[in-house]
Amino acid sequence: MSGHSKWHSIKHKKGAADQARAKLFARLTRQIEVAAREGGGDPESNATLRTMVQKARDNSVPVDKIDRAIKRGTGELEGKRYEPVTYEGYAPNGVAVYVECLTDNRNRTTAEIKNIFNRNGGSIAEPGSVAWQFERKGVVILDHAAAGEDDLMLVALDAGAEDIADTGDTWVVTTAATDLHTVRTALDEAGIAVASADLTMAPTMTVPLGDEASAKSVLRVVDALEEHDDVQNVFGNFDIPDDVLAVVMG
Repeated sequence: MSGHSKWHSIKHKKGAADQARAKLFARLTRQIEVAAREGGGDPESNATLRTMVQKARDNSVPVDKIDRAIKRGTGELEGKRYEPVTYEGYAPNGVAVYVECLTDNRNRTTAEIKNIFNRNGGSIAEPGSVAWQFERKGVVILDHAAAGEDDLMLVALDAGAEDIADTGDTWVVTTAATDLHTVRTALDEAGIAVASADLTMAPTMTVPLGDEASAKSVLRVVDALEEHDDVQNVFGNFDIPDDVLAVVMG
């Protein structure tokens, strides 16, 4: 699934380049707030919070913003109460799409997400109809120059990584969801610079999109969903060949 692995890498870079800093910070602090509310404000005992805080640090979110988000989550500071909600649907060509949101108004978000699917040639689906096609995984992305293959394999696989993919300009390391922090820590301690480390929903099977028109029709849905303020993550079970991906990503 090299095409899908490369999509992880390009998506990371695209997000860093395209998202306004304020919007990115708002998404990350919202994730921290919910993690703290659900599991407590101590990152050492709350694995989800620890992952979200590290993700925020990777994206240069100021420490004071992170601290305030944790305090809003634990109730030490006032703030809106966000709840997690997921949506499942289909993009063109039968591609399954799984959407994770954090919202303070479920009815509004549901109507808006459904509208985005419909406007862009997709359709929303019943809960459970898509989720079975994905499994929760950890994904660590490193610049290709950060480590040689032998060194990376030695450190990452010894720490529990499941797979290492070479996309050409990056390494994509896949882990079990519970092993993400362990693998990330091992890489840090070995002096191997990590570009990003996050939890994902990896497809158990993929739909090949072998031409530009098909790829664009699917990515149109993904991009529109990602523009919504309540949307935190969008996952799809598509696989776009490298040559087609290079064209549609420009």
